[in-house]
Amino acid sequence: MRDLGHDPGVADQPDETWKLPWTARCRCERLQLRVTAPPIVTMACHCAGCQRMSASAFSLSVLVPSHGFEVIAGDAVIGGIHGPNRHFHCEYCKTWAFTRPDGMDGFVNLRATMLDERGWYAPFVETCTSEGFSWAKTGAVHSFPNIPPVEVFGPIAAEFAQRGPRPGRERA
Repeated sequence: MRDLGHDPGVADQPDETWKLPWTARCRCERLQLRVTAPPIVTMACHCAGCQRMSASAFSLSVLVPSHGFEVIAGDAVIGGIHGPNRHFHCEYCKTWAFTRPDGMDGFVNLRATMLDERGWYAPFVETCTSEGFSWAKTGAVHSFPNIPPVEVFGPIAAEFAQRGPRPGRERA
């Protein structure tokens, strides 16, 4: 597992700020998910692959620790590209729900659009902006033209943990 530089003793403790647990579901609501650990970071990816899989200008995700994520109903099946990054979809409606990134077994990338309560969500990091549409901007605090090296994410995760949900946003 890659180390994102966060201290699991701090980041994984219950935090009233995040009002956990969260529930999430696919379009048809057969696939239901639960998050019980605070997020590591929120992201938007502008790569062509995410554009195609999400049918949008970018995909939105919440990186959460694997131990704080579970499928509570329905079946998640591998979809999208069948490679080292495992993209999971609802077996019935085929909604892209979450990804288990290659080499990062301790983390799950949950699609932010699956969250039942998502008014607090704003991307903190955006990646692959060099592949994005010029008019699609997220206002993320950190922006990268490509996928940055993994060592960049430690300080970013620490900064995100300090900030919590964006001020002025509804919290889940």
